[in-house]
Amino acid sequence: MLGALTDNWELWRDAVLGTLTLFFASGALALVLGFVVGAMRVSPVPIARAVGTAYVNTIRNTPLTLVFFVFVFAVPVILGARIDLMLLGILALGIYTATYVAETLRSGINTVPVGQAEAARAVGLTFSQVMTSVVLPQAARAVVPPMMSVLIALLKNTTVAATFASAVINLGSIRSTLSERGENSLDVLLWVALFFIVLVLLLSWLQQVLERRWKVAR
Repeated sequence: MLGALTDNWELWRDAVLGTLTLFFASGALALVLGFVVGAMRVSPVPIARAVGTAYVNTIRNTPLTLVFFVFVFAVPVILGARIDLMLLGILALGIYTATYVAETLRSGINTVPVGQAEAARAVGLTFSQVMTSVVLPQAARAVVPPMMSVLIALLKNTTVAATFASAVINLGSIRSTLSERGENSLDVLLWVALFFIVLVLLLSWLQQVLERRWKVAR
C-alpha cells in the first residue's frame, strides 16, 4: 500500500497541487461573487433582489455535473476559442459554490436585529455603509460554521473536475492514472481519502480558530 504513494510521489504532488489550485481559486471566486449576490438578495432595490434570487435558484438547483458540462463543452463552442480546462473548472466550481455562499451570508445577515440597520439608516448611512459597518461584522460570527461547511463541500467537489477534464490533474483523477501503471485501485483510493481527511481537518481547525477569535471579540 505504501508503494502506491512512494513510487509515484511526483504524481501525488501534482494531484494535491491541482486540487489545492482548484479549491483556492474557485473558493476566492465563490466568496467574492457570493458576497455580491448575497448583498443583492437583501438589497432594498427590487431589481437587484430579483436578479440575485434568479441566479441562486437557477444555479443552485442545477446539478454540478451539468454546470461542468456547460463550461467544458458549451462555453468554448459559444466563444469559438480553446480555453484552459483548469480555468473552466475554476469557473464552474466558483459560480456554482457562490450560490451557497450567498445563501449562507443571507442567513447570517438575517440574524442581525432589524432595528440596528434601521438605526444606522436613520443617522444617514447608505445601504453599503450599513452593510459593511453594522451588519456584516456581526453576521460574520454567525456564518463561520456554515461557511466552512460550504468550503468543505467545495473541496470535495473538486473531484468532479476529473470527470470532465482528465488533463486537470487532481486527487479525483489520480486513481485512473495509477491504475494504468498497475497500482492497486483500492490502495490509491485509501490514500486519496487520507489526503482529503487531512485537508478537511485543516479547515475544521481554521473554523475553530476563527470562532475563538470572534467569540473573544464579542
